[in-house]
Amino acid sequence: MSKKFVLFFTFLMLFALVSCSTTTTTTTAAGPIQRQTLSVYFVPSRDAAQILEYVAPLSAMLKAEMLVQGYDIENIVVQVGSTYEAVGEGMDAGTIDVGFLPGGTYAIYSADGNIDVALTATRAGLNKDSVNAKDWNDGQPTLGDSNSQVAYYRSIVVAGPSAKGRELAGKVNNNEALTWADVSSATWCVRSSSSSAGFIYPSILLRGLFSNTGLTALDSNKRIQTPGYGASMASLASSSCDVATIYADARRDYATAWTQTGEGGYGRTLSIWEETDVIFVTPGIYNDTISISKLTVDNALKAALQQAFINLISTQAGKDVFAVYSHEGYVVAQDSDYDVERQAQAILRG
Repeated sequence: MSKKFVLFFTFLMLFALVSCSTTTTTTTAAGPIQRQTLSVYFVPSRDAAQILEYVAPLSAMLKAEMLVQGYDIENIVVQVGSTYEAVGEGMDAGTIDVGFLPGGTYAIYSADGNIDVALTATRAGLNKDSVNAKDWNDGQPTLGDSNSQVAYYRSIVVAGPSAKGRELAGKVNNNEALTWADVSSATWCVRSSSSSAGFIYPSILLRGLFSNTGLTALDSNKRIQTPGYGASMASLASSSCDVATIYADARRDYATAWTQTGEGGYGRTLSIWEETDVIFVTPGIYNDTISISKLTVDNALKAALQQAFINLISTQAGKDVFAVYSHEGYVVAQDSDYDVERQAQAILRG
């Protein structure tokens, strides 16, 4: 009897030791997968305190949703990194599990293979989205389409009412390919070299079409850097420049100013849709990511997180949280979506 008691007591002690020596993530046949902590970091795109105010409910919301997905996470830490680089470096080192990374930050810090994109944010699309420039030139407004959520936006090059602008638009609308002689003879209004829609993506497009250095291949007197898109549109209206690099729905944003007189108006007689035409359309510029560190998040946990965030943003409470970044939805993403962004970052780094 004493030997049986000793054996039974030994078995109990071994069972207790095994039960107490948990790793970061464990699984049991009888219940959800147990995980001690999960860290979720936001980049400081605005004041950190303001971001934290928006996302304060996220820890409890994500904990509850992950339980639905089969993960019982004891502690979900939601923080704002000190810099974009700090979040990228933390994920690359495995000290941060999940990060809300802009496309550029993801492109840079995923190079080592330790970070993978899980989701891309979506926003309302436009009723025009063709890569064929002529398709945008029907004289009708470009409108938002809230029923169509897209994971990217585009940059377009718009020709204005100047004689050269009308010449280039006429060729495009007549299905004639523009040559480098056409393009380089025009005066361009562009944004700063760090602007995705106003400089980088148009440069990538021109590089591909004409095998040169893009916008920097233009003579300096043909390239005017403006302080903002409003200034670009004003210069287009006054024929100070022939073409301008803008984001795809910028004409919608400046349609009223185009015909408005007085302060802030451009004083044109005809509408912006009648006097401007698209001559180039860039590939999609992909939106912000939710990315994971491959050092701490396996494929099963990644899939659970993908579904959890998709479910959360479909609720009003979730929309309120993610409004801090103007995210309206999430779709499953793949690393190759950000290949063009890697080209963009290479341009930025010279």
